[in-house]
Amino acid sequence: MKFKHYRRLLEPLHGELVAMQEWVRSSGAKVCIVFEGRDTAGKGGVIKAITERVSPRVFRVVALPAPTEREKSQMYIQRYIPHLPAAGEVVVFDRSWYNRAGVERVLGFCTEEQSLQFLENVPAVERTIVESGVILLKYWLEVSEEEQTLRLQSRIDDPRKVWKLSDLDLESYSRWYDYSRARDDMFRLTDTGWAPWFLVNNDDKKRGRLNVITHLLDQVPYEPLEPRDIELPKRQSPHGYEPTRQPLHWIPTPY
Repeated sequence: MKFKHYRRLLEPLHGELVAMQEWVRSSGAKVCIVFEGRDTAGKGGVIKAITERVSPRVFRVVALPAPTEREKSQMYIQRYIPHLPAAGEVVVFDRSWYNRAGVERVLGFCTEEQSLQFLENVPAVERTIVESGVILLKYWLEVSEEEQTLRLQSRIDDPRKVWKLSDLDLESYSRWYDYSRARDDMFRLTDTGWAPWFLVNNDDKKRGRLNVITHLLDQVPYEPLEPRDIELPKRQSPHGYEPTRQPLHWIPTPY
């Protein structure tokens, strides 16, 4: 079933996200949200739905590029640590340190030993993050084989989406079961009491976005603040001001 009134259902959730934002800002809470999933799972769409009505000064999206040579020489998780939230921030990772459990492992960007060592160590790192006061939420967006095929074919056929398609996407598509095994290992070793994985059926992207936001709001213990009594102040008098006579470069107005 497709939602006929997606925007109508989304708007009150946006209002709650703004209420959560104001609580985070005033209380000094720290929230970290991780989104993982196969290519075309819909991570970007979910993140856009979460962030389109909130302040980028509170909600910060992190989507790191491939590591530099210097970063490759560091402790693996080191480059992610500076992006964790400070007081009054919500950080949303569009892919995260779990690259080492998925794409890096499957496509050979790290050794099998490095990936397994990461999976053994990361629960302790996440325990430290949580014990520092961060609310850590990890979402895996699940997409079926059939739906992934449709979405990738849409990227091929639609010139507005072709920029989303990379050689890595095509290589990943051909390695469906290698990714499935890597995902299962990741769940088995990193689904913990302090940082569990939450799975989302995202074959229907609109339904998935609504479900994620609803769940997210349930996981953050925010309390709506009392609305402020605000009145616009009186504007100052012009005191002889006159508009500039300098010729200005107004853009054309075809609309």
